Order: sequence, then C-alpha cells, then structure tokens
Amino acid sequence: MKILVIGGAGYVGSHTVRQLVRAGHEVWVYDNLSRGHAASVPEGKLIEGEISDRAHLEAIFAKHRIEAVMHFAAFALVGESVAHPAMYYQNNVTATLDLLEAMRSAGVWRIVFSSTTATYGQPEKFPIAETTPQLPINPYGFTKLVIEHALTDYAKAYGFGCAALRYFNAAGASPDGDIGEDHDPESHLIPIVLQTALGQRARIGIFGDDYATPDGTCIRDYIHVDDLADAHQRALSHLEPGTNIQVNLGTGRGQSVLDIVEACRKITGHPIPVTLEPRRPGDPAELIADSSLAHRLLGWSPKYLEIEEIVDTAWKWHQSHPRGYAS
Repeated sequence: MKILVIGGAGYVGSHTVRQLVRAGHEVWVYDNLSRGHAASVPEGKLIEGEISDRAHLEAIFAKHRIEAVMHFAAFALVGESVAHPAMYYQNNVTATLDLLEAMRSAGVWRIVFSSTTATYGQPEKFPIAETTPQLPINPYGFTKLVIEHALTDYAKAYGFGCAALRYFNAAGASPDGDIGEDHDPESHLIPIVLQTALGQRARIGIFGDDYATPDGTCIRDYIHVDDLADAHQRALSHLEPGTNIQVNLGTGRGQSVLDIVEACRKITGHPIPVTLEPRRPGDPAELIADSSLAHRLLGWSPKYLEIEEIVDTAWKWHQSHPRGYAS
C-alpha cells in the first residue's frame, strides 16, 4: 500500500515508518521537522511541509497515488498546552481538519490517528477501558478528543475508514539502537532517568511520594514503541469504508516512578540519585490500560511486557546516541 506518514520524523512515527517499509509498503514521510528529526527518516522519503497546506498535500496525494494516511503530527506536552492553548488548537485541530479535507478532496479515505490516554482525564476506575468516560482536563487531551469525534463524523458522512489509537506511555527504542527517543525538552520519565545515568543530569526529581499506591509514587502503563508501531499496521489492515475503530494501547501492567528508577539502575549499573519534590497539579495516581478490545479487533498483543526489556532497548539508544540524533 502507498502510505503517507504525517509526522513520521517523530518518535512513534519513525518507528512505525520502519515497520511499514519492512512489511513492503511504499512509504513517504511528511513533516515540518519542528519536533522531528530528518535523520530518523529513510533516505529519499522525507517531504517537508505543513499539514495546514492543503494544496501541497493534495499534490502529494496525486503524485504518489497515496492510499492511506497515518497521522502523528501533534503537539503533545500537557503543560505547554495549558500555557499555549491557541498553538494546540491551531495545530492539533485546525490543521488536522485541513488534512482531512485534503484527503477527502483527493479521494484518500483511510486514516490511522495517533490519540492518547489524555482523552480520559482522571478516571476513577482502573484498568481504563474504552467505555471509560472521556473527560480531558487539559487542552492537549481535548484537542485529541475533538479529532476523534471528527473522525467518527467523517466515517459516517463520507465513508472514511478511521482508527484512533489511544496510547498509554510510549517507551523504549528500536532494538537495533539506531532510532529512538529524542525530544527537546525531554518530558518522558525513562529518558530523563537514563540521562541521569549518562551524567547529563545530576539526579532525578520524583514529584510526590504520598499517592495511594504501594510505594507512594505515580503508576503508569509503559508500552514499547515497536508494539505501538505494530498496532498501527494492524489497524490499517482492518480499515473498510465507514470503519471507525477506537482502542487503547497498553500492556495492562503498571510501573511506579520508583519501579522505573530501579529498572534503570539494574540495566545501567548506575546509582541514579533521586530527590523528592512536591506533587505536580493534575497528576493522576494511576493510569493502566485495558487493551483487550485491541486484541479482539486487531489481533494485537504487546510483545514487550517486562519493564527491564523496554528500558534495555532505550539504554542501547541513549548510550550510542547520548545527544540524540545530533550524535
């Protein structure tokens, strides 16, 4: 299949591109490189552009005879979305609607959309199933939910085949160690802890140790980036006109902040000093996925279930690329 991967120079997008290429698809990456990395894209496959540029997208759809879109190009920092909501609404909502209209004009009806657990807000019951009310508490989560609703409407009205995949905590790197996680600023826990092991940070700050969890620190569900990429391929193969798939992607296993620190100590052999800091406003105590629907609908199950396996792949990447792609 001929696929355009929007935001394919980013973290999850680049790993998905690699799997699509290995599966024999013809893949092009469309990215403005504001937060992605050209070095993560296969040679000759990068097209620079904005998703708000409908004319450019329509020309690409025609030139490459695109049959499907995977959409990863969103701003995804909760704090930034609170401080700069206009930027999030313009990029995550308005520009994505421009993309959908370019697709409709070109007759491209398949789309797999990168969504998030942030659409659920602060749920009261765990694990989180797709029946859990979606009550986002920040602009980032709300913008993703808006597009989920748009996809539902496009499927009904225009015959789009859509899949919205709600990630829990993406983690890890390619086992080859040549592509991985590189954000600026880095906001994900595992890379921050590993940067401490590399001596790039003095210590890791833990925000709150008085939550209602076994060790008092927040619990999250960490899903390997290659497992996310596999789910995207499977979702694409299930799209038919009018299809509207919405599923969670996680392991169903929770790891606390201290669990992550201990796993990183074990893998790296570094003591990794920690300091306790006050809680951050809005941090739920626990977020764990029920991904049984993804298993039933897509035949998907994560292959990386042990946190040490996930950390080990991340450590290989960070050791060989201590400055990310700038290395």
